[in-house]
Amino acid sequence: MWIRILLGVLAWGLLAVGARPAHPAASVAPVNTDGKLSPPKSKPHDKRPKRNIELFTGEVVMLRDALKRRGIVAFDEFEKQVVLETPGGELIPIVPDWRGRAFYQDKRLRDRKVELVGRQRKGIPYLQVLTIFTFDKQGVRQYTDYWCDLCSIPMYEIKPCDCCQDQIRIRFQPRELPDYLTNQKTTNE
Repeated sequence: MWIRILLGVLAWGLLAVGARPAHPAASVAPVNTDGKLSPPKSKPHDKRPKRNIELFTGEVVMLRDALKRRGIVAFDEFEKQVVLETPGGELIPIVPDWRGRAFYQDKRLRDRKVELVGRQRKGIPYLQVLTIFTFDKQGVRQYTDYWCDLCSIPMYEIKPCDCCQDQIRIRFQPRELPDYLTNQKTTNE
């Protein structure tokens, strides 16, 4: 009996929700100052810059090698750590998360010019990578990810395809920077 009551309440609630306008203001038509109805205004696409997202340039290298070039001997604990070495010589460690992990796995992404879209949070030296752009030998910017030719699924680290479990390949696509970054100054120049 309780199940029937519960199902009835749920069904009534769904019907009631469907009968209401999507937004309280949607039921009120805008009116001009002369008393005539005006057409609804379309909302412009939000072109505000993404919060805390910046462009970082340089080369991704092994931390141990970068320290060695600076005369600092590091032991095994730094053997697998990768960093972005900026044109100014700064070393920014990369978080090995869903996107940054590719630099730890794939040596083809290291020791080459890169532009990384990412963020650094206050008080944390690590760079969280969101998008990877590498450059080919001719200097053309390439959006870089991994791709399954069978399933047409992009992936962001080396592993079997999420769908078919077959091998994936690295993919380079000539592409410009996102619009929200084109007017920003590059970080760490």
